[in-house]
Formats: sequence, structure tokens, C-alpha cells
Amino acid sequence: MTVKVAIAQINSIVGDFVGNSAKIIEFCRRAAAQGADIVVTPELSLVGYPPEDLLLRRSFYAKSAQAFDALTCELASLHDVHVVIGHPIWRDEGRFNAASVVMNGAVLGTYCKNDLPNDTVFDEERYFSSADQPFVFEVKGVRFGLNICEDTWSLHAPARAKAAGAQVLLVPNASPYHMNKQHLRYEVMRANVIAQGLSLVYANLIGGQDELIFDGDSFVMNKDGEICVQLQHFEEDMQIVEFIGADPRRGPASTELPVPAQVYKGLVLGVHDYISKNGFPSVIVGLSGGVDSALTLALAVDALGADKVRAVMMPSPYTAEISWLDSREMVRRLGVRYDEISINDCFSTFRCTLATEFSGLPEDTTEENIQARIRGTILMALSNKHGSIVLTTGNKSEMAVGYCTLYGDMAGGFAVIKDIAKTLVYQLCDYRNTLSEVIPQRILSRAPSAELRPGQTDQDSLPPYEVLDAIMQRYMEENQSVAEILAAGYRPEDVDRITHLIRINEYKRRQAPIGIRVTHRAFGRDWRYPITSKFRD
Repeated sequence: MTVKVAIAQINSIVGDFVGNSAKIIEFCRRAAAQGADIVVTPELSLVGYPPEDLLLRRSFYAKSAQAFDALTCELASLHDVHVVIGHPIWRDEGRFNAASVVMNGAVLGTYCKNDLPNDTVFDEERYFSSADQPFVFEVKGVRFGLNICEDTWSLHAPARAKAAGAQVLLVPNASPYHMNKQHLRYEVMRANVIAQGLSLVYANLIGGQDELIFDGDSFVMNKDGEICVQLQHFEEDMQIVEFIGADPRRGPASTELPVPAQVYKGLVLGVHDYISKNGFPSVIVGLSGGVDSALTLALAVDALGADKVRAVMMPSPYTAEISWLDSREMVRRLGVRYDEISINDCFSTFRCTLATEFSGLPEDTTEENIQARIRGTILMALSNKHGSIVLTTGNKSEMAVGYCTLYGDMAGGFAVIKDIAKTLVYQLCDYRNTLSEVIPQRILSRAPSAELRPGQTDQDSLPPYEVLDAIMQRYMEENQSVAEILAAGYRPEDVDRITHLIRINEYKRRQAPIGIRVTHRAFGRDWRYPITSKFRD
């Protein structure tokens, strides 16, 4: 006899009890129509993930409980279908990250998460208590045990499920994406299922939630660690998996994407969900004729459609003619609204206003920053007047070393490529052009420049991006010491300069808008360094 298990890879919204319930019902009905015996939804699927400090409010649990009861009643019409629903619960002994199995309008049992992650982007020990009781239920002679996400990254919870009689682990997940995350999941899950001799159903969340993106990539693994089914990347999906006893049959498996394709799809999803879930009608992108704003514009159009994207070019006395021409060509290819607003008069007025204060002093970055702040003011004025959100265009390399202007190019509501190193920016542009060539080649081949003074290039102020990005990755993402980086062969002057710039520009990064996380360590939730500190490595 076979047992059919459906993975419902859904996109939940934090706090949207009605919408999330409706989505769970929709997927469960589709699964029931295909003969599913069990439907597994992601971690905290009823309330969205991560709810953060909403989990400290009693009213959040009360509304969650009401929604859970209503959902349980609604699912009663799906006769004999077991539905695994993720939801938080508040008991006398603590708050718990839970998953309940409901069938025919009744709760068959509830499992509470054991291992609470409290590193990188996770703070679950702040919100939840740990539990250590397994829960196992039987369907057609096969015994299914529940674990939740982090539980399967250690041996304890799977071993307890096995000791309680489980033959298959059902694992609701809210595992956020970073590059090459899926390989890490496979590696850890494979070790645990082989150790316990259990098959595993890994049902992961999909969607963007503030700076986090969830890639889905749900899968089924047999007790030998072999992948039997693989769901889609960065898309809602549902697959029915047939188990013969405790052994899953092989089914559809999506093709693994190269890293640039993964990251590009993730960024598109992150932009789409941040804009749509927060109700912004449209976005504005300040075009410069450079590669960062070109990539941001392409991502915005792919995420939202050309009708919801406006590009604004704000030339100064130092803007090269090719920047105008390339910007005009790109917006022609994409079909977005495009406006040119010169900042020359504003810049002249600022200079006149400050002439007495600046008398006798040479021009320096002050005048450069004034131009960036004029542009930021114009973009925010358009945002205020029209209700559109400004997408900033700064990349991770610039954010790391402070090559950005407070209240200038940092002004905006969402930093799309904040976690994308400059070298990866070029890879993503190349990838996007393989789909259709929307980014003019000259944008990709010319030397990067802020165009805030005559003949300026980024490399006047910074080491080559290949060097900067490599040192940044080692120091910031991999936590290597200065000594370790020097031992890898980098020039001492480059290492000292870049690590110094990373350290002294923390105050800028704290004031930057949030942006999409695609590395295992991004500036923001992952990076919590004090601004005021005398420590030196």
C-alpha cells in the first residue's frame, strides 16, 4: 500500500493569518484532489517567518490560535487528509515553535521544536522555549515523525523520533537562502538520515521577508541519502511523493541552477515580495549610466514589470556623454518611464550658498557629496510626491569600505544589491544578458566611476575590485584575521587599508536601508559590530 505525501512549498506573509490560511487551504485542496494522504507545509506557515518581536506579544498568539482553529475546521472537508501546519503556541511553560497534525477537523498531535538556532540571522532563543518530546503518527501502516528545521541539523531530535518508532521524518522548514546553501542542506540531511535509517521530507518556505529570501528547494531523501524528488527554486510549488512503506519513489527533480542564475532569481523574488507585500505601487531607480544602477533597473523590471518602474537620470557637469547615451538605450530596451533632471542649477546654488564658508579651501569630497545628496533629495521628493519607493543601487563592496554618501546615493527604501560584491555584479549582468540583452555592453566594459569630478574612476580611491572583494570576503564573511589574509599572499597595504575602511564605516552601514541577503554573512542581521570600539586586529 502506498502513502502519498504532498509538499506544499508556499509563500507566507508574516502576520497575514487570513491570506496564509487561504493559501494553505488552496494547496491542501489541490493535494487532496491528487489523492494525498499527508500535506506538509513549511515552518510557521500559518503566521509567516520570521515574526521576530511579534512573538513577544500575547495578541499575536491569540490571533494565531483563532486562525489555527478556523483553519482546522475548514480542512475538515478534506476527509482523512493529514495536514502538517506550522504555528506558534503560548503555554504556561513557555512559548513554542510548533507544528500540528490536523485531520477531519481534529488535532491529532503537536510537536514543538527542540533545537533553536541562535546564530547568523536567527534569534529563536529570544522567542521560544525548547522541547524534547517526539511526536509520531501512523498513516496506512507507515509511521511519520515530525522535526522542525534546525532539529535535523543535529542528531538529537531525529534520534528521538527514531526511538519513538518513526520511519519517515517530515520536516517543515524556514531555511533562508544564501549561495550554495542547498549543498549544505544535502550534506547535513544526508548524514542524519543515514545515521538514523530514516527517509526525509524537507518542506521549505518560499518568498521574501525583509532582507531574507527563502528559496524553497524542498526535497525528499531516502534513507540512503539519495535525492528522490526536488521542487522548484524560488517559486511556489507542490509535489506529491509516493511512499511504498517507508521508501519514497523517485519523482520530478528540478535542475540545479548555476550560482549567478540562483542569485538573480533570488533578487527578483526579494524585490517582488518586498514591494508587493508592503503595498508600494511602484519603484524609482536613479540611473547613472553605470553597472550597479543598470543591474538594479533590470532586476526591478523583471520583478515588477516595466509599468511599475521609473528611471531617473540626474546629470551633473561631470556626467559623461556616454552615460546619457547608455542610460537612454537601456530604458528603451526595457520600456520603462525615463526622465532626465539636471542637477547643475542646484549644484551651483549650493556652491554660491557655501562660498563664504568654503573660501580659500580646495575642492574635495565635500563637493562630490553635495552632488550625491542633491540626487538623493530629488529621488526622495519624487518618492514622497508619487508614493513610489526608491531602490538604492549601492553594492556590498562600496558598503564595506564606505564608498557611498550618507543622505546621497544611500537615500532610499530598499537596497537591492546591498549584499552583492562588485565582481558578482558583473556576473549577474552577464547572466541577465543571456536571457535578453537589456544592459548595453559599454556599461559593462567601461571603468566604474561615480562621475563626481573630472576623469574620476573608482580605482582612483580603491584597490582593484578583484582584490577588494577577495579581502572583504575573507575578513567580513569568513572571519579571517589580518594575519591569515596576509598569509594568503595579499599586499599588507591593501589588507590594512580595506580592513581599516570596513571598521570605520560601520556608522554609515547602520544608517543604510535594508537589502537582500544572498551570502552567508551580510551587513545587517549577520554583522553586529560596535560603532564605538578601540579593538584592532
